[in-house]
Amino acid sequence: MWNEKLYDVAVALLKQLIATPSLSREEDGTAQVISDFLTAMDIPHERHLNNVWAVNKHFDPAKRNILLNSHHDTVKPNPQYTRDPFSPDVEDGKLFGLGSNDAGGCLVSLIATFLHFYHRTDLEYNFVLAATAEEEISGANGIESILDKLPAIDFAVVGEPTLTQLAIAEKGLMVLDCTAYGKAGHAAREEGENALYKALPDITWFRDFRFPKESETLGPVKMSVTVINTSNKAHNVVPADCSFVVDVRATDQYTLEELLEIIRANVQCEVKPRSMRMRPSFIPMEHPFVQAGITLGKTWYGSPTTSDQALIPATSVKMGPGDSARSHTADEFIYLEEIKAGIDSYIRILEMIQ
Repeated sequence: MWNEKLYDVAVALLKQLIATPSLSREEDGTAQVISDFLTAMDIPHERHLNNVWAVNKHFDPAKRNILLNSHHDTVKPNPQYTRDPFSPDVEDGKLFGLGSNDAGGCLVSLIATFLHFYHRTDLEYNFVLAATAEEEISGANGIESILDKLPAIDFAVVGEPTLTQLAIAEKGLMVLDCTAYGKAGHAAREEGENALYKALPDITWFRDFRFPKESETLGPVKMSVTVINTSNKAHNVVPADCSFVVDVRATDQYTLEELLEIIRANVQCEVKPRSMRMRPSFIPMEHPFVQAGITLGKTWYGSPTTSDQALIPATSVKMGPGDSARSHTADEFIYLEEIKAGIDSYIRILEMIQ
């Protein structure tokens, strides 16, 4: 297949995916579309839950493995949609539809790239293609559920809309449930110990504290208190507890464990992380993929948003066609030219490191 044919195949597949609802945890339909596509292309593949993967035809266990990964689940349609979110319409060079930009264009471009390399016998690396589920909710039944079933991954290209530029770092995410405890009492009398007031100094600390190490690509660690509650249902009761949620966006300068240790040493409230799964990612500038991209005129940056990159325990880069500013918006679309550029960029960079 030459690139124009790959492009035609990719666009036709993306239209099928758009027309098939695939909300997170409900991706059975698109998983079947991808499975049927690979069957039609005579490519053996495997499926676990709603995740589908394959390896290149002449897979060699002695070689290193490059993972080509993107997701086929979507968020719910934005309520401001004016079009049918499941109708893959083309107008003015734009392909409209839910998931067209995030991350259908990336996924079909990576699938086209996999097809380009699939029959090659002269590869320095093996290629592993994985179309995965539950990315939009960081679900446990997505990429995490098949990592032990895939060949050991040495390097991963994660398809997310970056205008085909190189996201060489990505912030991690740690959500903290914090609780300050006091003692209940009647609000009309001088009794009790107001847990809300006890929480205020800690909330202020989260607002004002700056971690000393800053990332060259991602900047500082960012902490935001986003939810505050007490168990009170009555206005005249001094609250015995005050809980609040902190959104912590981690950089490559700290592990999540280090951040948690620093936080606990500086606040009085009880601090419990919901998860330690979404870790920050970073790829060295000297990595061959990054250098190849720079040679082709790609720019690099640090991404503030999370993706399945956080769950892949290997060196990785985030890159793909489309614009993250369009993700989750009403009347989502991707330019057809962006898909062409995505296929071309993936193939050219990966050819350069073979």
